[in-house]
This record gives sequence, structure tokens and C-alpha cells, in this order.
Amino acid sequence: MALQQTCPCGSGATYDACCGRLHRGAALASSAEELMRSRYAAYAVGDTDYVFRTWHPRTRPDDLAPDPALIWTGLRIIGSGADWVEFVASYTRDGVAGSMHERSRFEQRGGRWVYVDGEVS
Repeated sequence: MALQQTCPCGSGATYDACCGRLHRGAALASSAEELMRSRYAAYAVGDTDYVFRTWHPRTRPDDLAPDPALIWTGLRIIGSGADWVEFVASYTRDGVAGSMHERSRFEQRGGRWVYVDGEVS
């Protein structure tokens, strides 16, 4: 992704100034919502290493293989609290539009926010 393009997380900022700095390790997420947005953006740009690194070791899968037929197209935050974020993520898979509604849980480990799990509805 071009660094000066608008960030996929929907913040309106450039990728470089927003989630790109988290993806490359120049900063850490300061809240559960910022981590959630950066994880969505990582899925959107294909950075599964970042997704893996920000997943709680107790709940993360052994392997994260990207789905080449899936294109993430938008993110809408419904609500958030200190350690949770509810969102709808839009996508297309093989040209067919869809969406995923999730309430995600996060916690801090060693001063870093990590994704624990989520309830998809």
C-alpha cells in the first residue's frame, strides 16, 4: 500500500500516519480501538504477520493464511469500551459483497494491547 493513501481503517488519515506506523513497529496502539483498527488495516493490506503478533498467544491460531479471494472494503465502528470494540467489516469474496459483525475483546500484556477473541454475529 502506498504510504500516502488513505488508511483502510477509515480514520481519514494517511496509511503512513495512521496504521502504517503500528504495522512497521514505530508505535504501539494506545487503546483497544486503535489496535482493532490497525488489525483491520493489516488484514486489508495483507500484513498477517502484524495480525499474528497482536493476537493473544493463548487464543491465536498456529497459522494465519490469507484468503486471496477476500478483499476488505470498509470498517464501521459501532461502539467501544476500555477493552472491547464492536464493528462491522465489509468485504468482497470472489466479487460478492458481504460483511462481518463482531464484538472483539482485548487486553493489555506487558504494556501492549492484544486481541483476545471475538463474538461474531
